[in-house]
Amino acid sequence: MTSAEAGALRRLAPPARRFLAHRKGVLVRLALWSLAESGQAFLVGHAVARSVDEGFLAGDPRRGLLWLGIALVAVLSGARVVRGVFAQLAGVTEPLRDGLVRRAVDRSMARAAPDGPGGTDRAAVSRLTNQVEIARDSFAGLVLSLRSFVFTAAGALLGLLSLHPALLLVVLPPLAAGLALFLVTLRPMAAAQRRALAADEALGEHAASARAALRDLAACGTGPGVEQRGADLVAEAAAAARTLAGWAAMRTAALGVAGHLPVLALLVAVEWLRGRGVSVGALLGAFTYLVQSLLPALHTLMTALGAAGSRLLVVLDRILGPEPEPEPEPELGPRSEPELGPGTASAPGAAAFAVHTAAAPAVELRAVTLSYGVRAEPVLDALDLRVAPGEHLAVVGPSGIGKSTLTRLVAGTLAPSRGEVRVAGRPVTGCPAAELAALRVLVPQDAYVFSGTVGDNLAYLRTDARRAELDAAVGVFGLAPLVERLGGLDGTVRPAELSPGERQLVALVRAYLSPAPLLLLDEATCHLDPASEARAEEALAGRTGTLVVVAHRLSSAIRADRTLVLDGVRAQCGTHAELLGRSPLYQDLTGHWNS
Repeated sequence: MTSAEAGALRRLAPPARRFLAHRKGVLVRLALWSLAESGQAFLVGHAVARSVDEGFLAGDPRRGLLWLGIALVAVLSGARVVRGVFAQLAGVTEPLRDGLVRRAVDRSMARAAPDGPGGTDRAAVSRLTNQVEIARDSFAGLVLSLRSFVFTAAGALLGLLSLHPALLLVVLPPLAAGLALFLVTLRPMAAAQRRALAADEALGEHAASARAALRDLAACGTGPGVEQRGADLVAEAAAAARTLAGWAAMRTAALGVAGHLPVLALLVAVEWLRGRGVSVGALLGAFTYLVQSLLPALHTLMTALGAAGSRLLVVLDRILGPEPEPEPEPELGPRSEPELGPGTASAPGAAAFAVHTAAAPAVELRAVTLSYGVRAEPVLDALDLRVAPGEHLAVVGPSGIGKSTLTRLVAGTLAPSRGEVRVAGRPVTGCPAAELAALRVLVPQDAYVFSGTVGDNLAYLRTDARRAELDAAVGVFGLAPLVERLGGLDGTVRPAELSPGERQLVALVRAYLSPAPLLLLDEATCHLDPASEARAEEALAGRTGTLVVVAHRLSSAIRADRTLVLDGVRAQCGTHAELLGRSPLYQDLTGHWNS
């Protein structure tokens, strides 16, 4: 079991116990019907053995036929038992479905309520239809499989014991070995499935973004790098698929051991069993128990645990788990993924930097630590930082070191594990979305552009902007050719028809017009050519307010008042000249850029 599944189990255990505690009567009736199934499994094999030993081999065919008739009645009675089981099963699965529907509706209504987190609950329809039905079907399959295996196995094993104890010595070892081998594969195969899914999603996302950015890739000459990244993702997906295939083969082997080896062992041990007094009828009864009851129940259990169990756990955690973090306001666009990777954590006691000013700092971090998980290494560790009002700060460092994490902390879309983050003297953790929007604007790498007019897109964060102000901002950023191509400020914007670079320019003009005193650019110029990037950053730096830029090129650091260098060991902050003298990482980055 993966750590994610273990966490989901811990969250779901209390509501599961409460759910079952309120349905004791149904569970008791289900157990009684299951006992009848156990008796049926016992009777079939026992009747076959008696019909041979006491009937046909003893020269009494009528007695043999009588026992076969009893076995037939036991088999036919299975229909009545199955009907009773399903009738009681509905008393468990349907209340589960109703409860999940209520939970999904309550979550959507809470999001839409005036005091709720707001935003569009895009997953509501999926939770109400597909996910609820998956949960009900998976839960029903698990209950049927577990119940059938426990009671059928009990009846079959008791029947083997009643026929002759030596039969258990032959059947149980391969049966237990196959089941143990299957259980061993559960955790690594679940992890392999998650890795394969993540690799496939990453490859698909890269292919889609590369297709949409073909013009920018050709203009900026960054095609080879994107091609290499695609090749790396293909290799990762292939490796994940091979790993998954290996564990699938192991699971198939486990099913083979548990499903076929007991029968083979019984055939091989016939002479040994006969020497210990096992009759022909007992041997036939043992084969009946294996083929008719025990092995089918075991195969069904393995299939259910391997497939339905994982699906049920994921779906229940999505519906019953904690409310996910609200989506950011539209101006934030899609949020960047947490930058994680080996060696990304800063060492304890990271250096502190301060720009002393009489006014409240535009940005202030007080001993901020952020870890993605209880046992995970911190991405940022005890970080202190002060950015003065009106200052232009660049943030640089290797990929995955925590730059995007820092912008999300300052923007208030991510809460620190420890410490405090303030913007304009106000704590941002837990701050209402409307108040956060008035304090800062975060422009991510994947810029948000919506279907509407050009003017509506540009003035989204400042609806009272005059037409002359929009025209001036368009000129400052060199956006006039695009605006003219779209038909002017009243022209229609179709996001899919814009390149990533064009969408970034629209988002940057929108941020430029915003009245928020703090602008956060998280590689928001990565699709622009160097000249367009320089023009955009100079325009934003000249705007009244504070600018924090996660640098895509080192030229952004040279243009900034100060630069924050994150290197996973200790953070350093200073001017370009100061960092060249004391930061080996900054020297390496600058040398690489100059070359």
